[in-house]
Amino acid sequence: MEKITLKAKIRKETGKKVKKFRREGWLPAVVYGKKIPSKNLWIDLAEMEKMYSNVGENTIIELEIKGGEKKDVLIYETQFDPLRDKFSHVDFFQIRMDEKIETEIPLEFTGEAPAVKELGGVLIKNMDEVTVSCLPADLPSELEVKIDKLKTFEDRFKISDLNISEKVKILLDSKTVVALVSPPRSEEELAELDEKVEEDVTKVEGVKDKEEEAEGEEKKEEEGAEEKKPEEEKSEKKPEEEKGSNQ
Repeated sequence: MEKITLKAKIRKETGKKVKKFRREGWLPAVVYGKKIPSKNLWIDLAEMEKMYSNVGENTIIELEIKGGEKKDVLIYETQFDPLRDKFSHVDFFQIRMDEKIETEIPLEFTGEAPAVKELGGVLIKNMDEVTVSCLPADLPSELEVKIDKLKTFEDRFKISDLNISEKVKILLDSKTVVALVSPPRSEEELAELDEKVEEDVTKVEGVKDKEEEAEGEEKKEEEGAEEKKPEEEKSEKKPEEEKGSNQ
């Protein structure tokens, strides 16, 4: 695997002081590894975005830290600011080229499944990444899933169907199903599904509570009306009784 170079410099600023440098186009980062003390870094945000869009996360990066120090790293974690639509922080994990690593590799689904195009089925993806073990130099950036293999509803694309180097081990059973095509639902099944959804909605706690609350309020109104009625009758009779007493 080809290395990508990314320049960095030591970061002394922390806390609120970081905001000033962010506004100036710097990305706070940290690098750490097994039995290696962590270091806070600054990365040029524009360079980081350019690199990430080209190679993603599963690529060996050679960090060139100002002062002459170089480290082979992988992107371990990224944090994103949705308001600015930019990275807000990145963690790098330092690796040794002679030691195997375990990491997740994304799956790239390519082609078109005949069972979808010709039979009207629905493509089901059971996973979008797999965990592998290998030396850093043998790490693939992605694994291709050729779904044109799925010609019928009985066909399955399994882990064993992935085209991968012998130097890379996938940490899943070879019979694990990656993708398949399910038959389209009939009109009867869709109707039953709609009915089930309606039934389930009535079982939702919030909906049920509101219905019970509404029923309780209606009951109180009815009881109030019944209590009020005798009082009204009594008030209507009272003038007649007073009239009789005056006579």
